[in-house]
This record gives sequence, C-alpha cells and structure tokens, in this order.
Amino acid sequence: MNKIILAFCLLAAPLAAEAQRGSITAEMLTKFRKQQSSSPSARALQNALTMNGIDAVATMRNTAENNDTYFSNEAPSKGITDQASSGRCWLFTGLNVMRAHIIKEEALKEFHFSHSYNSFYDQLEKSNLFLQSVIDNAAKPMSDQKVEWLFKNPISDGGTFTGVQDLVSKYGAVPAEVMPESHNANNTSRMASILSLKLREYGLTLRKAYASGERDKKLEARKTEMLGTIYRILVACLGEPPTEFTWTMRAADGRPVSTEKYTPLSFYRRFVGWNLIDNYVMLMNDPSRPFHKTYTIDLDRHAYDGHNWTYINLPIEEIKEMAIASIKDSVRMYYSCDVGKFYNRKTGILSLDNYDYATLFDTDFPMTKAERIQTFASASSHAMTLCAVDLDEQGKAKKWKVENSWGPTNGVGGHLIMSDKWFDEYTFRLVVEKKYVPAKTLELLKQKPTLLPAWDPLFKGEE
Repeated sequence: MNKIILAFCLLAAPLAAEAQRGSITAEMLTKFRKQQSSSPSARALQNALTMNGIDAVATMRNTAENNDTYFSNEAPSKGITDQASSGRCWLFTGLNVMRAHIIKEEALKEFHFSHSYNSFYDQLEKSNLFLQSVIDNAAKPMSDQKVEWLFKNPISDGGTFTGVQDLVSKYGAVPAEVMPESHNANNTSRMASILSLKLREYGLTLRKAYASGERDKKLEARKTEMLGTIYRILVACLGEPPTEFTWTMRAADGRPVSTEKYTPLSFYRRFVGWNLIDNYVMLMNDPSRPFHKTYTIDLDRHAYDGHNWTYINLPIEEIKEMAIASIKDSVRMYYSCDVGKFYNRKTGILSLDNYDYATLFDTDFPMTKAERIQTFASASSHAMTLCAVDLDEQGKAKKWKVENSWGPTNGVGGHLIMSDKWFDEYTFRLVVEKKYVPAKTLELLKQKPTLLPAWDPLFKGEE
C-alpha cells in the first residue's frame, strides 16, 4: 500500500508544479512584503488613504490658472439644462446647440426643447433596431459575436449626435412645456432594465420563430406586435408624444409675439430649419488609427433606417482650428470627451494637474492616448456643448469651456472648464458646421468609410 501511495505522489508531483505555474506563490508574497516600506512617510500615507478617498489625498494645491474663468471668445446662450439621473447627455447637447440658435435668431429670453419627446422616439427606434437586427442575424448561432453583442446591448439611453440628427429629421421637436419631463424620463435606470428584459425575451422569441420556419411577413407581424407593447410601456413611463400643439412665442420682455398651431416637424422646420444630416461634419481624435481617414461603426445608430456614426479621424490640432473658428463666429458645437478623468467636482475644472496619482503611489502611468483607447482605459463618455475658448496673443488655446447638462449648481455655474493639455488627452468627438471645415478635410468624406465592428472600443455612446 505504501509503495502505491509513494508512486502516486511521485506521479502527482509534476502535476502540482504544473498547477502552480502562473499563480501567486508564497515566495512572491514574501518578496512583496519585503518591498513594503516601513518609513514614517509610508505609514502616514497608509493612514491618510485608509481614512480618505484617493482623490482627496492626490489633489494638487489649487493654482491661479484654475481660478481663472475669463475667456477671450465665447458663443453665448441662456439657461442651463439638467439631464438628472439619465444617460441623455447626447440629446441634451444636440438640442442645446439648436436651442442657442433659436434664442439668438428669435431674440428670446430663454427657450428649452422637450427632451422627453425625443427620448420617447429614441427608445422606440432603438427597440426596433434591436428586434430587426435579431431577425437579420437569426440564422447565426447565439455564440456568434454580433448576436452575442446584440443581446448584451439591447437598448440604452446613451447615444451620439447622429441620433439627434435622425430623430429630429424624422419626428421633429417640441418646446419643453408641450411634453414636460416625467419622473422616469429623469430617472431612467428602472425603465431601461424593464425594456431590456422584455427585448431580450422578444429576441429569443423571434429566433425560435425563425428556427421553426417563419420568415418575412410573419416575423414582421410578430415584431410589430412586440413594438406595440414597447410603445405602451413608454407611454406609461414618459407620456404619449403630441402630434400637434399650440405654442405662444414670447419676446425677451415676456410679451407674446405669436400664437400658432404646429406639428413637431413643422415646429422644427420653422425654428431650426436646416438639415442636420447635410449641414454638419463629425470629427474624431483617435490616435490608435490612421488620421485623415473616414470610419463608420456598425450598428452605432439609433434607428434601423438611420445613420451609423460616421466620422473623419483627425489630429487634435486640426480639430482645434475648426472649433476656434466656430466659437469666434458665436456658433456652439456638440462635443464629447472622457469627462471622468482628472475631474475636480468641487471646482468644475478638468486638468491633468488636478491629481498627482504617480507621486501618491510611487509609480507612473505612461500609457498614451492611443494605448488607453486600445485597452478600453479611455473612451468618449459624456457629451456637452463646446462654447468658449481662451486664446493667448499668438492665437493658441489656453483653456476651453463647455455648457454641461448637470444643472446650474454643478461646476462653474453649470459649465466645466478644461485645460488645453486635458483637451488634447481626453477629447474625442466634435461636430462642426461644414462652413468651418477646410475644403481638403471635406474631401475626405468622399472616401468609402472603413467599417468597424459594433464592439469597437469607441462604440460606446455618450451618457
């Protein structure tokens, strides 16, 4: 018996050594412990971090630069919006660009669009996009990467400027008082989870119907019935969108100027007028890919019959030139960035000098912007309205300002200020009117865009 046990142990020994490969060993832990400093400063740091948040300890002392709120060039607007607990920053930002135009052109004291109105159709269109995409890919197995991605991402309230384009072009827009915000418009998480659960159920039902031999009209009929339920849920949560309404426009002094009946589309055409799809160019700064190329991301759209996010990838310096030209002409822009990085919530300042994590942890963080994108460490996370730049005597940007949608008490009176160095590192998307884009850049739109997959690192819409 002992010989058998000994033989088994001899056979098992290599297996045990094999199992340890790649694991944390006792020797490694001993080495780590010996590397730990026992100095008074190390103990003080540990005490500070165990009792406080990392950012509180890493915060750099405030500088005169961070207190400077002067801007040499600004495109004005009136009134700060608040997206509350929702992921609709893309919609607020797109409508804020149009809102500034209406206020200026009509000489209004203030004006706000209804975000609930466009949110309703956004969620309905995204539901249709998911269900129809499930039908289109029903022959593929559930393990297929696109099918898996669809079921992981059936719907969200995040998005991009192309969503604004497609929604207002198809459904128009209405003033805020015509369809006010509801509790669930301002607090979207529970509604989103219910819609996602229902859509996943419906997606499986459609796949089963396809597997049993249903095609075309039968699947379309099933989908239409499903969308009827989604519509009913949205009405219960957001209210039913108006098909026509009467609205009184008032001058800056409150005096009524006109009272007319509109449809959402006629209102949009009367007060905005231009075609967003033809009038704007989407720009991206993604140094992980070649510049001066045009790209589009598969399924990165809000409607099945809508437009994928299609953009020209440019160096940040070229994007800055167009942004400065637009601001000098008092025209605001849709802008998005990775807002959570080096953001000081107390001051409303976005600056690489806000926090010194390297010194705090006695290491460095050397990844470039391209490497952060490739490793999913950084991506566009939030959209805001770019409205101001502060230029030096040579015309170079020192800092930038955006109008945010987190309410008037957040940041600097509802705005965020970003240093130019931060702008370089964490800016991603800018949407500008074509008149501010050089002819050689517009020529790039004639390229056939390189199609990127839906799971690309930069797919994620702004929230």
